[in-house]
This record gives sequence, C-alpha cells and structure tokens, in this order.
Amino acid sequence: MSKIIALANQKGGTGKTTTTVNLGIGLAKQGNKVLLVDADAQGNLTDSLGYQEPDNLPVSLATVLTKIMMEEPYKADEGILHHAEGVDLMPGNIELSAIEVSLVNTMSRETILRTYIHTVKDKYDYVLIDCMPSLGMMTINALAAADSVIIPVQAHYLPAKGMTQLLQTIARVRRQINPKLFIDGVLLTMVDNRTNFAKDISFVLRRDYGDKLRVFQTEIPLSIRAAETSAQGKSIYAFDPNGIVARAYQAFTKEVQDIGEKQRKRQHQADISR
Repeated sequence: MSKIIALANQKGGTGKTTTTVNLGIGLAKQGNKVLLVDADAQGNLTDSLGYQEPDNLPVSLATVLTKIMMEEPYKADEGILHHAEGVDLMPGNIELSAIEVSLVNTMSRETILRTYIHTVKDKYDYVLIDCMPSLGMMTINALAAADSVIIPVQAHYLPAKGMTQLLQTIARVRRQINPKLFIDGVLLTMVDNRTNFAKDISFVLRRDYGDKLRVFQTEIPLSIRAAETSAQGKSIYAFDPNGIVARAYQAFTKEVQDIGEKQRKRQHQADISR
C-alpha cells in the first residue's frame, strides 16, 4: 500500500524542496520505491535532481495534467525520469503556471492531480509531492491527492506565525474534498543552534502547536552544505554523507517511516474489523 505525502508551506525558503529530495532518497535507501512529484512551476525539485533546464523537458507534470483535463489517453509512466540515487521523478516546470489558470474552469478542478497520482501510486511505496509556495489551485490539488502532509517551517518568527493559514486550508480540504487527509507533522528546518532565537522558536512552536499536531523530534540544522546540494543535483547523502544534515535527514526519514508503519497497521486492523 503506497503512501502519498504532500510537503507544503505557502512561505518560500522553508527547505521544502531540500526536504523532499532528502526524505525521498532517504526512503529509497531503506529499500522503498519512491516517486517525487514536482508540483511547483519554478521546477526547483527538478533542478535539484540535476535537470537544470526543466522548462526544456519534452514531457512534464503539466503535459500529463493537460491530457487528463482534455480527457486524452496517456501512459502511467509517461514523462517519469530516473535519478541515479534510486528515486523516480515526475518533473515540473513553468507550464504548471498555465495549468493553474486552466484549472479554474475545469470540471472536478481540485482532483485532477489525484487522478494522475492514482494511476501511478501502485508502483511505489511512497509518493512525495513538492508543492508550490502558495495556497493556489495546484497546492489544493496536492492536498486533495495526499494521504498526509508534512509542513517544513524555517526556524524564524514569521514563517512559524504564518502556519495558521496553511492549517486552515488543510482543514478546509479535509472537510470538503479529502476527509482522510492527515498532518504527519511540522519539521523545523534551517535551525541555527548557536542562537537562542532558534531555540526560542522551537520552544514556542512546540508549546503552541504540540498539543494539536506532531512537531518532529528531528530538527534540520542550518548548513551551507545543504544549500550546495541543489547545485550538484545530488542528495545530502551523496554530497556530504557524514555531515550533521545527512544525519538529521536520516533521523527524520526514520520518524516518517515509523508514522507510515503505524498508519498501515491501523488501516489493516480497520480492514479486518470490517
């Protein structure tokens, strides 16, 4: 049974794409089949995995979504790229901006991405969707398609404060479109442990939200090495395998796997009881 996770935050620069890459490759290193879906018109995930001109790719997520909207046939593996570190990628590019506009007048506009994900998910243990830094129609589509959400939050005051709007959107999607949507947790990123400020943000986040949702035990430290991985088209495991960021993402990956296992057991028991 595959698990579909959306990584979402309407704020940019929260480490969302870096987390998608390193969580995905971390899961693949544990023997899982993983698909990464770049649902951001900026194509940062695609770029981070070494495809440095995403706008020139012949097939992207926008290509397939257009076919679904036009009710044209497409192959389940159409456009999927294979990365050397063991993950598959459905690339994204600037054409997704046009999709956002087209979705406004499309039947079942919130579930177009879900339709695509359902055609490919059986081949994978995990599907990770890297969302746009906005609460627009593509992000709504990702939340409608997902089983759960991970929210990367930069250890700064304003990004943490702005999380309320995202939580409201997730609650609305759960009520109206996807009642099974669950928040796996909030991941603190770019944490500078040398400062009291970062520690204060961590404390406040756990105090204010800890009783409502999980704040992952793992915190991703601030590191220039992590930023450099994007330019190399590699994960932190290939670029700096013994560094503090690689160790942090390993621990985070284990937390995500543990959540997935518990959810699978609950689902299995629920199926048996029926």
